[in-house]
Amino acid sequence: MAARVVVACGAGVATSHAVANKLRKLLGERGVDADIRAVSMSDLREALAGADAYVAVVKPKETFDVPTFNGVAFVTGMGEDEELDRLIATLKDKAIEDE
Repeated sequence: MAARVVVACGAGVATSHAVANKLRKLLGERGVDADIRAVSMSDLREALAGADAYVAVVKPKETFDVPTFNGVAFVTGMGEDEELDRLIATLKDKAIEDE
C-alpha cells in the first residue's frame, strides 16, 4: 500500500504542488510508493487524517500527530538530501508497522 504524504503551503496552489511533484520524482527514484497530496493550510487538518507524513512548506501554527518534515528544503535544495532520507526512513518504518 502506498504511503500517504501531505504537502501544504499557504494557498495550496503553486509551492505545495511544486514540492509534491518534486517528492513524487525523488521518492519514485528511490523506489518508494507514495500518494502525495498538495493542499492549502485551510484544508490541512482534514487532509492529515490517515496521513503517514506531513511536509510543511510554511510553519504551521499548531502541531499535529503526524511526522512533520521541512518542505522549504525541497524548495531551496538546502538540506534536501537529509530531509528526504528522514522522510523515506519514516515511511519505511510506517510500512513495517502496518505489516
